[in-house]
Amino acid sequence: MIMRFAERMKQFSPGVFSRLAAVKQEALREGRRIIDFSVGAPNIPPAPHVLEALTRAAAAGENYVYALDDLPELRAAAAAWYKRRFDVALDPETEVTSLLGSQDGLAHLCLTFVDPGDVVLVPEPCYPVFADGPRLAGAEVVFMPQRPENNWLIDLDAIPAETARRAKLMIVCYPNNPTTAVAPPGFYEKLVEFAQTRGIAVLHDNAYCEMVFAGGRGGSFLSVPGARDIGLEFNSLSKTYGLAGARVGFALGNREMIARLRLLKSNFDFGVFLPVQKAAIAALNGPQDCVAATCAAYERRRDLLAAEFTRIGWPVAPSPATMFVWAKIPPGFRGGCEYFAEKLVRLSGVIVIPGTAFGPSGEGYVRIALVRSEAEITAAAEAMAACGLLRELKGG
Repeated sequence: MIMRFAERMKQFSPGVFSRLAAVKQEALREGRRIIDFSVGAPNIPPAPHVLEALTRAAAAGENYVYALDDLPELRAAAAAWYKRRFDVALDPETEVTSLLGSQDGLAHLCLTFVDPGDVVLVPEPCYPVFADGPRLAGAEVVFMPQRPENNWLIDLDAIPAETARRAKLMIVCYPNNPTTAVAPPGFYEKLVEFAQTRGIAVLHDNAYCEMVFAGGRGGSFLSVPGARDIGLEFNSLSKTYGLAGARVGFALGNREMIARLRLLKSNFDFGVFLPVQKAAIAALNGPQDCVAATCAAYERRRDLLAAEFTRIGWPVAPSPATMFVWAKIPPGFRGGCEYFAEKLVRLSGVIVIPGTAFGPSGEGYVRIALVRSEAEITAAAEAMAACGLLRELKGG
């Protein structure tokens, strides 16, 4: 029998991720060491009080029923965190709902909001699900360029008037994955005014608000007057509290959008596992020194990686935020970022993600996830220096 799959699946392809994974497996079979900076999988575990809440709840047999809904304490904890952190007052019952991680919400929100043919504005380069979620809903994706000459911020003034007129939803993310850019407060004010006057709903992904370096502080789209009238913010406990595998995050803001998202999810899943909800409550309500410690750990890794890679001949600038570095490929390299990433892993065992995995304008860049220890970062620099690729570029 010949299987006939849905036409929508033609939009998705393994691409560079699969090629790099194949090269990685080949190297591992040969017994070579691999240092993988590709996937942004946090490797800093939750704080002891969060682990204690999780393990205690996991040991209780009554917690293995379907959750079906959020514990009231969970929504209250998320609302209280937003009040403390951003001075944003949210109604826990109508303006907060849990997600099985931000990716869950990013993949499904468009199913509640757009019909086939509707226009969704998406940043480019972007985290792939920003475009994949709208495509699954049949939307027409129109990219909003993020360019280095504009500090990787979306230029709202450059969006054509006809495109803005047709747009139904806009997706925005700062601090940004993959470019690591941080938006100044004035950007959110302009965003709200732009969307309000054109009747566009906004989804702001704020997963990295607690990972801003050099003493900076991330902001919230919801802190701007009028933001809740037009949109939602997603936030996540994956990076901030080390609960990545536990899959818990939040959608917060516009109550009509929250209600629709809850309705959809009630037909898709049975809620966040109760022990994970209890761990999230402990994280949000408990001591917050672990958040600063996590941010500091990523900042140390960022500083070391920039210094070590620059020392061996690959100039890398420190990122302002997130758990990533968005780095130009070494000067003098010819062949593009995908070829560079493949050659780098073959010669040195170091894996990075080419910028084109996030969109065409990522050409010339790679994303490096700060998910390896300081010792591994130093080892990666030594492996790259020893493989000869950078000396070859310098003509040495």
